[in-house]
Amino acid sequence: MSTDADTDSAVEQILRSYDTIVFVGASDAEHKPAHYVPEHMREHGWRIVPVNPRGGTILGEPTYQSLADVPQPVGVVDVFRPSEQTPDIARQAVAAGATALWLQLHIASDEARRIAQDAGLLYVENRCMIIEQRRLNLNAPSH
Repeated sequence: MSTDADTDSAVEQILRSYDTIVFVGASDAEHKPAHYVPEHMREHGWRIVPVNPRGGTILGEPTYQSLADVPQPVGVVDVFRPSEQTPDIARQAVAAGATALWLQLHIASDEARRIAQDAGLLYVENRCMIIEQRRLNLNAPSH
């Protein structure tokens, strides 16, 4: 069982290490966290890669229909989908070569955690990336 200290450590490691964030469930609806979280993270220097089955563009970025369609290496995957969908997303993240999986606030799954941790991924659940970025007062790492 992971502890809050383990999660805090994973949060800090992710925000200090990754300069690109893949957002599964990204939205073009401005009132949704799946829109304003990626927007906020981009404003603080992170490159954003939206994933949404509808495709198109979100926040001016090309949107990929699945994790498997993302053409560049996938590092951290931030998930804005219901908890019951996260085990499948965790499997897709592992298959795409992700090294970290982050489930947003109010999203948690024992099965997704097990899949991610068995594959050696850093894992965070039920945490908001904006809240954590502000708490740690971090901007994207420069690589």
